[in-house]
Amino acid sequence: MTRFSRGVFIVWVVLRYGLDELVLTSFRKPWLKVIARVVSIGRNLDAPRGQRLREALERLGPIFVKFGQVLSTRRDLMPPDIADELARLQDRVPPFDSAVAVATIERAFRRPVGEIFASFEREPVASASIAQVHFATLKGRDGTLREVAVKVLRPGMLPAIEKDLSLMRMMAGWVDSLSADGKRLKPREVVAEFDKYLHDELDLVREASNAAQLRRNMAGLDLVLIPEMVWDYCQPEVIVMERMNGVPISQLDRLREAGVDIPKLARDGVTIFFTQVFRDGFFHADMHPGNIQVSLEPATFGRYISLDFGIIGTLTEFDKEYLAQNFTAFFRRDYKRVAELHIESGWVPPGTRVDELEAAIRAVCEPYFDRPLKEISLGMVLMRLFQTSRRFQVEIQPQLVLLQKTLLNIEGLGRQLDPELDLWSTAKPFLEKWMLEQVGPQKLIDQLKDEAPRYAKLLPELPRLLYDYLRQRPSDHRRDLQDLLAEQKRTNKLLQSLVYGGMGFVLGLIAMQLVMRIRIF
Repeated sequence: MTRFSRGVFIVWVVLRYGLDELVLTSFRKPWLKVIARVVSIGRNLDAPRGQRLREALERLGPIFVKFGQVLSTRRDLMPPDIADELARLQDRVPPFDSAVAVATIERAFRRPVGEIFASFEREPVASASIAQVHFATLKGRDGTLREVAVKVLRPGMLPAIEKDLSLMRMMAGWVDSLSADGKRLKPREVVAEFDKYLHDELDLVREASNAAQLRRNMAGLDLVLIPEMVWDYCQPEVIVMERMNGVPISQLDRLREAGVDIPKLARDGVTIFFTQVFRDGFFHADMHPGNIQVSLEPATFGRYISLDFGIIGTLTEFDKEYLAQNFTAFFRRDYKRVAELHIESGWVPPGTRVDELEAAIRAVCEPYFDRPLKEISLGMVLMRLFQTSRRFQVEIQPQLVLLQKTLLNIEGLGRQLDPELDLWSTAKPFLEKWMLEQVGPQKLIDQLKDEAPRYAKLLPELPRLLYDYLRQRPSDHRRDLQDLLAEQKRTNKLLQSLVYGGMGFVLGLIAMQLVMRIRIF
């Protein structure tokens, strides 16, 4: 399917499911409602609007499903009926045929399913836009049995994603070429970043390695559980992991009945997010409620359970330090420092006036301080910041797109868990502690530990290196000294010529004056 035909298909789906009517009737203009009725002739729009939107996104493919997953967490921006329907996209996307899943598993491992697993549940326990999950019991080499989850890639994913990405690249080219403001938004780079993460998500071995890294990073935090991968059974299309037992975080009533401290759960979520971002620079970037559960097991009661590690965000040391300084200055209401950081980083033109940028940032952020999460919206803050960035020609940073998406997911999740949560006061101590660790003695100690292997290898070689240096340098010194003496001789000759020539000239003038006086007398 070409980009043109894909575009036509998208328009057809929009009309088929009445999404045009959904948009037009949201306006209070009578003539727009008339247009909506005319366009809707011949279509059956009896289904609720939320259901039609969800079915349209499912029909359009995985990229649109992921867009719906993000929208489902923003109940402050969406009507309840639409948010409830979109929540079904988190883990209730229609599954594909179990026979196809079994065939994929047998092709990946070149063995019948019955030889790999003692039992295999053909009915999937969860189905998402990229893959679906089946529970099974794995036969160990020593004969032991282990409960596992088997994740199988949805068939035909690569061609479907390539079609949408091709269309997005074309649209990004239009945006980039139409205006200078379009160039500032860097649409080509943003699409390229999205392209990278989507293709990474199609390789389940990469997802397994992401999970292993997060599991190591979070091991000492005691706030989140991450399944262990069974590496003998990990292939690009199929991965097998430890089975996790938990309650979906969206089932708040069930969690409250079990005695889970919901406000603490909200605070722990903020701590996990900021730890992954600022300490590790390696964070789970698909944290919608369908990927998060809560453990009710006595040994791990109340801890998060993270699932689905296909999309992981990474930050460089420069990005981490820059963002941490921005957040810290923001929490301290030091808007001047925020403005200075934007100029120092090159995100705004160097001639930007600090006081003007400071005043603009203050106008955006100040109204939202000292308010609980239910009274603020990071989405609204980001929208106003984008308006400000347009005025000051701030360059969009593609590597931060995933972080912005995850921040919105965290806010949506926190709003569901504890609307009274003060996001600022929860995050501020963590960031201040992190900044102290970056410039304090502990940072120096950690850096010395990191460099210790290099020092240990270098120290035994120092005597030989010093001996070689002392042995070789004298000849070098003699050569340098000879060159210096030769240059000095040439300089002396030049000075002598100048002095003698000058003296001769002066003596000549004196002789001429004497001759003139003799003639006069």
